[in-house]
Amino acid sequence: MRLAAVQYRPPKAAPKEARARLCDLVDEAGSSGARLIVCPEMATTGYVWMSPDEILPHAEAARGPTSRALGLLAAKHRAWVVSGFAERDGEHLYNSALILTPEGQLAGVYRKMLLYDLDHTWARRGDRRVLVETELGVMSPSICMDLNDPGYTLHLAQHRPKVVAFCTNWLEQGLDILPYWRERLGRWRGWFVAANTWGVDRGVRFYGRSAILNPKGQAVAMAPPEGDAVLIAEAPDLAAK
Repeated sequence: MRLAAVQYRPPKAAPKEARARLCDLVDEAGSSGARLIVCPEMATTGYVWMSPDEILPHAEAARGPTSRALGLLAAKHRAWVVSGFAERDGEHLYNSALILTPEGQLAGVYRKMLLYDLDHTWARRGDRRVLVETELGVMSPSICMDLNDPGYTLHLAQHRPKVVAFCTNWLEQGLDILPYWRERLGRWRGWFVAANTWGVDRGVRFYGRSAILNPKGQAVAMAPPEGDAVLIAEAPDLAAK
C-alpha cells in the first residue's frame, strides 16, 4: 500500500491557477500508485489573510470546484484524497479539509478545531473530530495546530486510527520539527502523512519538509525545505482488505 504527501505552495489569491497545479501533483501521486494522497492546508488560496472579507472571494463550498476537480482524480486513481481548503458554509468561513473517496465522492469535511493566530483573523473554529473508515483502516484527518491540542493527542490514544492525514502550513521556526511531532503524537502508533507548504506568504515563512512517518516514528520520506514535491512511501501493514 502506498501513501503520498504533496508539498505545494499555491499562488496567492488565484484558486483556479492553484487548483490546476495542485491537480497535476495529485495526478502524479496517483500515477505512482498511492492509495492515500494528502495535500497541504489551504491548498488553493495561500494561508495569511487579514479579514473574512479579504478571503471570502476565494473561499468555496465543500462541493465546490476543488472538491469536483480532486474527486475526478480520486476516482481516476482509486485513491483517497485529503486536501485543505478555505470553506464557505453560508455566512461562515472555516479552515477545512476535504475527504474524498476512491469513487470520487465527498466522504466528509473536517474543520480545524485549534485555530492559530492567523486563522482567528477570518475563520470559525470547528466543533468535532472526524474518523473515516477506509480500506487502509481508520483514518483521522487533522490540520496543523490541531497537533498542539492535548485533546487531539487523547483522540489518537482513544481511537487508535491507522493513519493520520495531516494537512499543514507549518511555520519555519529554526528547529527540527520531527521530534516535536513525535512528542505530540504521544503513544499513538500509526502512519503520519504530513503535507506542508513552503516559501513566504506576507512575511511568514513556512517549513516545507513534508514528511511521512511510519508507526515507529521514523521519517521514511521527507521533502526539501523549498519546492513543490510528491512524497511516496510504502506501507505494507496497510494492505487492502
